[in-house]
Amino acid sequence: MANADWSEPGADGGLVGSERILNQDEIDSLLGFDLNDDDGSERTGIRAIINSALVSYERLPMLEIVFDRLVRLMTTSLRNFTSDNVEVSLDNISSIRFGDYLNSIPLPAILSVFRAEELDNYGLLTVDSNLIYSIVDVLLGGRRGTAAMRIEGRPYTTIERVLVQRMVEVVLADAKAAFEPLTPVSFTLDRLETNPRFAAIARPANAAILVKLRIDMEDRGGRIELLLPYATLEPIRKMLLQQFMGEKFGRDNIWEGHLATELWTTQTEVRAVLDEQQVGLSKVLNLKVGDTIMLNATPESLVELRAGPIPLTRGRMGRRNHHIAVRCEAPLSPAAKQAVQKRLT
Repeated sequence: MANADWSEPGADGGLVGSERILNQDEIDSLLGFDLNDDDGSERTGIRAIINSALVSYERLPMLEIVFDRLVRLMTTSLRNFTSDNVEVSLDNISSIRFGDYLNSIPLPAILSVFRAEELDNYGLLTVDSNLIYSIVDVLLGGRRGTAAMRIEGRPYTTIERVLVQRMVEVVLADAKAAFEPLTPVSFTLDRLETNPRFAAIARPANAAILVKLRIDMEDRGGRIELLLPYATLEPIRKMLLQQFMGEKFGRDNIWEGHLATELWTTQTEVRAVLDEQQVGLSKVLNLKVGDTIMLNATPESLVELRAGPIPLTRGRMGRRNHHIAVRCEAPLSPAAKQAVQKRLT
């Protein structure tokens, strides 16, 4: 009877004296997980707290286009560099805290610190050990079909560092070409490090963009990770916010060239004014054929050249090859230049 009284329904429809059990939907809502929501654009609950340290890179959509261009350029340049069949693929683009990234780097690895000259900041390019040994094996004539020999527990030799440095310089040159349609940026290698502590280019809490690239050379290969702090990208943030990329942003070179060509070939009417007089309308109406108007000008007087109502310059009248000509005696007036620029704009 005690058990029967314990399970009797109460007024609210629940079980009397028993704890309420959450179903799976309520648990997912509490934790912020939703199997139908893959983009993660709106996260709530504990999941939102966990991901509060992450920064979405989607607000900079132009980065995807730039890095896709980088992949295509690296595929060609690394094939020429290694004389081998190289395939470069973009694994993912994510945002991460700089300190978390340094702690997640699998060692041993070579960290290349480079400087973005026009952006006045630094970036980090990490080459993992698999790719280091593969590049050394390929450049020094290793046979295909055999895995690169890895010797753990020793520092990288000078030859290995020099070969990796050459590859890093090739990648940075491709990165410069990838950013060229967006803005001119020169990436110069600053130093190579093997200890992440010495590759600190930002504060641990600062956000950064992490790009993971996969490089495959038939049976060999590895990863390259390119990290750009948000502080480095801040000067070109407005450009990265654009949705579409042309050859130049904010203007069209084709139309600029076409407009300049048409302006240079435009026919402009220029008048040579000898003298001006103000006379009454009645006198003008009484003019007849043969009447003479006396001008306040002499053969030595300067003639004013005009383009419509705009005075351009002054010159002296003469004759050249049976044609009446005017030789300019003064440069184009500043007022004329301002008037022409105002009309063009």
